[in-house]
Amino acid sequence: MTSFSARVAWMRGDDDFLHGRYSRGHEWTFGGGLSIPASASPHNVPLPYAVAENVDPEEAYVAALSSCHMLFYLWLASRKRIGIDSYVDDAIGLMEEVDGRTMVSRVELRPRVTYSGDAPGREVEEAMHHEAHELCFLANSVKTVIEVKLG
Repeated sequence: MTSFSARVAWMRGDDDFLHGRYSRGHEWTFGGGLSIPASASPHNVPLPYAVAENVDPEEAYVAALSSCHMLFYLWLASRKRIGIDSYVDDAIGLMEEVDGRTMVSRVELRPRVTYSGDAPGREVEEAMHHEAHELCFLANSVKTVIEVKLG
C-alpha cells in the first residue's frame, strides 16, 4: 500500500475568530517540501476573509483530477509511440446541491493536445482518453462525474 501526506496549517493571528471574522488563508506543505498558499474560495467565504489569490480546495480538486488524467494520457501515448508536444487542459468544476448536499458534482476536462508527427485519429484519441479515465487513481476514488470534452 502506498500512502501520501500533506500538512495543512492555519493560525488565527489577531483576527476575531469567535465572531467569524478571521482569515481562511492557510498553507499546504507537501512531502517534497513545496508549500502552497491556500484559502477558502471567495465564492464560499466573503473577502477579506477568503484570500482570492490563494488556491482553494475546489480548484485544487479540479486540478488534481485533470493532472491525473493527463499523466495517464501521456503515459498511454508514450507506450503507443504517439508523440505529444503539449497538453493543455482548461478544466472546469461545477458545484451544486445534490440530494441536499453541496458538492463538486461534475468536472469537465477540456484537453487540447498538440501531437508531434501524425496525430492519431479521433477514434484513437477518444479511446485513449477513456482508458486514461479508467486508469486514473483519483477518478476511481470519487463520485464526481468526470467528462472529457474534446474540441
